[in-house]
Amino acid sequence: MMTTPPVGTYAVDLRSGRVGVVIGHEGPYVQMRPYGGGREWDAEPGDVRHATPSERLSAAMAYTNARSRGEVP
Repeated sequence: MMTTPPVGTYAVDLRSGRVGVVIGHEGPYVQMRPYGGGREWDAEPGDVRHATPSERLSAAMAYTNARSRGEVP
């Protein structure tokens, strides 16, 4: 049985493919925020799994690169 990642952990929303930090569980949803901050989104618990170290690194690098290009405040 798959467990929903707890608050504060990195997870992948399988529907969108986005990596984010779990910031809460509200009603039937898992609330997530992108790596580095930004607008949160809701995901179905069955569509969320723990992020692998490689996925976390990829998200961190994408954020760092966007920030260096001035795309992220």
